[in-house]
Amino acid sequence: MASGWANDDAVNEQINSTIEDAIARARGEIPRGESLDECEECGAPIPQARREAIPGV
Repeated sequence: MASGWANDDAVNEQINSTIEDAIARARGEIPRGESLDECEECGAPIPQARREAIPGV
């Protein structure tokens, strides 16, 4: 079978590289830090369990 200029694993390597880049980008967008105690819009308190479940929001 003809493979052209690329080796047999080049396509799989490119797919894996694309996936790894997407995972790194998504991890970089995850909020970090302390969560707010109150809602910015209405001022309602945010329960501690919710603040711990979604930190930095």
